[in-house]
Amino acid sequence: QVQLVESGGGLVQAGGSLRLSCAASGRTFSSYVMGWFRQAPGKEREYLAAISGSGVITYYADSVKGRFTISRDNAKNTVYLQMNSLKPEDTAVYYCAARLGKVVISDPRPYDYWGQGTQVTVSS
Repeated sequence: QVQLVESGGGLVQAGGSLRLSCAASGRTFSSYVMGWFRQAPGKEREYLAAISGSGVITYYADSVKGRFTISRDNAKNTVYLQMNSLKPEDTAVYYCAARLGKVVISDPRPYDYWGQGTQVTVSS
């Protein structure tokens, strides 16, 4: 089992940067694929990025590729989402999620554990 807690959200101006963190409980963090999602009011949940247990394989949605970077530090049981060149349309609640690693990394469906979310607001 794993519990996830996101942090690092807040208010930032367009063009700025923000780094989100997701801290996980337990001793088996490196066994999990970690992903980031976001959901804005009135919109469907969007799969943004994922990283394999070892950190070797990553996935990015086209909407954030080149601007966002996912990384992990298994020694700290933490996954990060570095967000650069932020736009007002990036405003959403951002969630981290975890799943066992033997899945196709681009598949957004089989996530087992979810954080509570952290609000990101990009002003224009």
